[in-house]
Amino acid sequence: MKPRILVVGSSNIDFVCSMDRVPVQGETIISDKSYAFVPGGKGANTAVAATRLGGDVVFCTRVGDDSYGKQLSEKYRLEGIDTRFITMDKAARTGLAVIMVEETGHNRIAVYPGANMNLSAKDIEGAFTSYPDALVMQLEIDREAVIAAARLAKENGTKVFLDAGPATPDFPLEQLGQLEVLSPNETETKILTGITPNSSANCLRACIELMNRVPSKYIVLKLGDRGCYVYDGTHCHHLAPVDVGTPVDTTAAGDAFTAALAVRYMQNGGDILDACEFANAVGGYVVTKAGAFPSIPTLRELKEFLKKGEE
Repeated sequence: MKPRILVVGSSNIDFVCSMDRVPVQGETIISDKSYAFVPGGKGANTAVAATRLGGDVVFCTRVGDDSYGKQLSEKYRLEGIDTRFITMDKAARTGLAVIMVEETGHNRIAVYPGANMNLSAKDIEGAFTSYPDALVMQLEIDREAVIAAARLAKENGTKVFLDAGPATPDFPLEQLGQLEVLSPNETETKILTGITPNSSANCLRACIELMNRVPSKYIVLKLGDRGCYVYDGTHCHHLAPVDVGTPVDTTAAGDAFTAALAVRYMQNGGDILDACEFANAVGGYVVTKAGAFPSIPTLRELKEFLKKGEE
């Protein structure tokens, strides 16, 4: 049986610009590479990934009552996502993310939230009538909406998975209550704790700091090409990544990782190490392709990818 995953998060249209390198201050670069407008947003990336990887996904978000909002809502519906709790906002435009992707595959992102910041506790309360098994969130929406969703999850006995991006130093983690999994990447870990997770000792220090701020069953640090680091308050484990060589585009890799972790964890009865190994494989697949949605695998595509890697 598929776990029902409620994703509360952002929905954007992404303006993806490929270039050899990003310009420095005052510099203009003329690029012969491509650009495109594609669906994105951390919430949407997570919802699509969780659906393709075996979850029964309900998406709670806000988009503008504009052409982009209508296009995105239809795209989610075609993916098989439950779109009943997507609100068309007449007061704000659909969120926009400008993503500059360098030749190395690394990116720089500027987000204009638009309607995402109007997502309300009332919107989220309605979404909980879907009776989810798990709630997956990010921090790309208004913080009061994140706190409200965590409170509603507690009231409904729903496990909470928080992807801590994009992090800010003043986000009140202490107000979230019990989390099942908190999963920041390297940059977010540094922002939230002041500790750069560049060694096993620093990963442990950062995990302890995070767990002191918000009670979590597990802290999972996403370490990019170094895999991930798992801490349960007593034991720690470093799980190696899937070797994929030079990344093509890291956009959505972290979102897909968290989605994969949540789906697998809910399917396997809470085996965090198995869930993280699965999430590592998904993250590895994502960075081999360009774009957010186009890079997220189905279970069949992931199986073929891993089989080729073994050969």
